[in-house]
Amino acid sequence: MQLDEIESFDKITIQCHDNPDADAIASGFGLYLYFKSKRREVCLIYSGRFQIQKPNLKLMIEELQIPIVHYPVSEQMVEGILITVDCQYGAGNVTKFNVENVAIFDHHQIEIDNVMLSVINSNLGSCSTLIWSYLKKHNFPINENVNLATALYYGLYSDTNQFTEIYNPLDLDMRDDLQINKSQITLFRNSNLTLEELGIAGVAMLRCIYNEDYHYAIVKAQPCDPNILGLISDFLLQVDGVNCCVVYNTLTDGYKISIRSCSKEVQANELAKYLTRDFGSGGGHFEKAGGFISLKLYEKRYPMLHSEAYFSNCMDEYFESFDIVYMQDYQFVENTWEHFREREAILGVVNFSKLLPKGTSVIIRTLEGDIEVVVSENSYIMIGARGEVFQIGKKKFEEKYAVIEDAFHMEMDYTPTVKDKNTGKSVELLQYAKACVTVGGTCIYAKKLQKSIKIFTTHESERYISGYAGDYAVVPVNNINDIKIIKKDNFDNLYEKDLV
Repeated sequence: MQLDEIESFDKITIQCHDNPDADAIASGFGLYLYFKSKRREVCLIYSGRFQIQKPNLKLMIEELQIPIVHYPVSEQMVEGILITVDCQYGAGNVTKFNVENVAIFDHHQIEIDNVMLSVINSNLGSCSTLIWSYLKKHNFPINENVNLATALYYGLYSDTNQFTEIYNPLDLDMRDDLQINKSQITLFRNSNLTLEELGIAGVAMLRCIYNEDYHYAIVKAQPCDPNILGLISDFLLQVDGVNCCVVYNTLTDGYKISIRSCSKEVQANELAKYLTRDFGSGGGHFEKAGGFISLKLYEKRYPMLHSEAYFSNCMDEYFESFDIVYMQDYQFVENTWEHFREREAILGVVNFSKLLPKGTSVIIRTLEGDIEVVVSENSYIMIGARGEVFQIGKKKFEEKYAVIEDAFHMEMDYTPTVKDKNTGKSVELLQYAKACVTVGGTCIYAKKLQKSIKIFTTHESERYISGYAGDYAVVPVNNINDIKIIKKDNFDNLYEKDLV
């Protein structure tokens, strides 16, 4: 869907979900200003029984001059087109108005699939990010309006627990790009917690479920701002014997979760993905993460299972599902591994030292996360068949690859970028990538995993790499300590049986 498909309507109503949060308000505000600039008749509304009462949201609306109004439930027909933001027309958390034309912008799990004009990206941390990306595509000058930039920033900030639960590079791009009023963000942040929510946090911790075998805690809180979940989980992690915790509450459309870990054997972002894997989305950082579970999808799969039982069962399954391997102590037995040879494949390569000066500190942003490196004289950046990015030295590159002078083109969900940490300037890697082909067919040992595994490599003893049943552990024949995990659906594309 493109915004110009909506521009054909003279009257546009933008609706936030009932009891709107900062993300919904900011998203609606972005679309409101865009269509106003196109000289359309636009209004920004929300409905439901209650008007906005939270002090941080009232300040946000007042300080950033957001023209949102409470629209009472009515049978009156909404003229033109209705756009729902941060929610889906017909879902349980938004009042349904009588309207002929509907569009949807949302970042939650798909609940409504019969609306033609809709874009729903559940991999994003906020709907604000989705709106930002659309405004950027349509060359709308976001940073020329500091109120809009600040609103979008605060929308992401609020929905990702102060950025600790960001797991999509597009969220990071928006956060870094927006030119905001920092003092206003500080004002909103320090007006976020009410006395009622303080009481919610206290009561929730009294009902803590604790597992002595795996040293985790689970807490269910009453409905509250997502940031309160982060406050509770941060506090829990300070308790002796609690190495990781899950704090959640029930919303009208699902469960919002916050996760913390201080154990190197449990990465919070991975645990978030595990808990939400069948009916939601989750991710974040190694120590702090979060996610969302669709109530509709959950109840379809577990119609009789209470949420606390689900989280307890799932946490036990998580800890029991993995073997942990420390490569420095691993005894390699050759006859337990199979021989394979690398297939010829076309990848992308960027001569890093020609792109940026030697010694430049940069962040390489990919769909798999950020990589911080320093440009060296003989460093190359490789782009794999699925958009994965890794650094390689000149000598090793020349041994394994041959450059083809053609440019490297590839369709991917997110185009990797390189950001200079000093100047803040970003460039897309694909603009400078040449195609290259593997030569010589590197020989490897591979083992198909029968059980999920966490591997602490000889190069990194504090952070593990994960593999799941059906994936492959792979090591070069000439360096058995250089282990990596290849996903099961990609292994056959990369390697073939070596008939030695």
